Amino acid sequence: MSQTTSSASEIGYILKGFARTSETFITNEIYLLEKLGLKLSIFSLIKLEGQKRHAVVDAIKAPVTYLPPLSSLTEESLWQWLKNNLGQFSATHSVLFKTRPFAYLHTLLFALKLGFKHQEKQFIKEFLQAGFIAQKALASGRIRHLHAHFAHTSTTVTMFASQLSGLPFSLTAHAKDIYLAELNPGDLLNIKLRRAKFIATCTKANEQHLREVEPHSAPIHTIYHGLDTKQFAPLEPTPAPIPIVLSVGRFVEKKGYKYLVEACRVLREQGLKFECHIVGGGDAEPTKALIQQLHLTDTVIIHSAVTQEELRHIYKSATVFALACQIIESGDRDGIPNVLAEAMAMELPIVSTDISGIPELVDQRVDGLLVPQKNAEALAKALAELLNDAALRQRLGKAAREKICRIFDAEVTVVELFQLLQKCL
Repeated sequence: MSQTTSSASEIGYILKGFARTSETFITNEIYLLEKLGLKLSIFSLIKLEGQKRHAVVDAIKAPVTYLPPLSSLTEESLWQWLKNNLGQFSATHSVLFKTRPFAYLHTLLFALKLGFKHQEKQFIKEFLQAGFIAQKALASGRIRHLHAHFAHTSTTVTMFASQLSGLPFSLTAHAKDIYLAELNPGDLLNIKLRRAKFIATCTKANEQHLREVEPHSAPIHTIYHGLDTKQFAPLEPTPAPIPIVLSVGRFVEKKGYKYLVEACRVLREQGLKFECHIVGGGDAEPTKALIQQLHLTDTVIIHSAVTQEELRHIYKSATVFALACQIIESGDRDGIPNVLAEAMAMELPIVSTDISGIPELVDQRVDGLLVPQKNAEALAKALAELLNDAALRQRLGKAAREKICRIFDAEVTVVELFQLLQKCL
């Protein structure tokens, strides 16, 4: 898989937090880019605590620079916050100002203008972080390009760092970072799309949305996240006494767990014998409360987040995989949830909703079943069909695996990103 690139040049990879349990697609991407021969330096805006650590993180060779921790902007006035935090950044900013005074003042004025225009103190914080990254990148003598994941905070910092350092930047856009206006107030997203060298995004639906947002954008490329089809491959199934419906994802509204739980109530009322297992991190209390309210505590079981290695063995015990994704009132939504691709790679028959990028992954009744969002009755009907038809489960599962190997294998999908980044060196 390895290709060649300049050994003296590196990409600065800027993330809000490395390595986040729920962002395996990013850690896998970094690992595969390194396998292709790209040299990276990772900058993490915050240091995460209490994360489940996937094995792939230990295989990543890139050095990780964690930015100095900052106190909360919401709990202090701007002046008090600057008094408490500025000292950690003064040395790097002083060097940067002496090295590139015009760029420094121009970027500072731009950040202040954004702050006053949108009444957001956040831009001052992001300017300080950007200065730290810009100086470290320049001092390294090796970093030639900056790349950010998610089009809001990380990209704002990266755009500032680009302007301060003179290094070009690019970004990968995902979901709420491009659909929630408050994350990029005013025309901030438009500015980022115009100033970037290129934009990658994980669905064609996202690409179309971004083109509509900014017709004069830099080149936009749909690059599916992909997954390791060798790691996520069919295993000898673990026999279960009754069928298991599995769902995996963070406990957030856009995952639609409310409708999955309600669908389970419908299935039980129809007399089906099954269990539903939901695996995920975050605040599960609203979902647990609904389970209790519907008297489903013996049917729907909640599990905390697990590593990818643990998840593979959970998949093999499942009969059906379900994810009831929805577009919520704020506009937030999933792109193509990685867990859908993982389940399909494991030859599990899946049921999901026909929103966002999911129809790019699933062809109705060819390699999965799709139902309208926010419709527990339709979800229950699709689940019942799969639970009652072993032949259909097998046919869809095998077709699903074939689709993932053909289109969503990470070693294939990551090559385009590698080539785009390599051109920036």
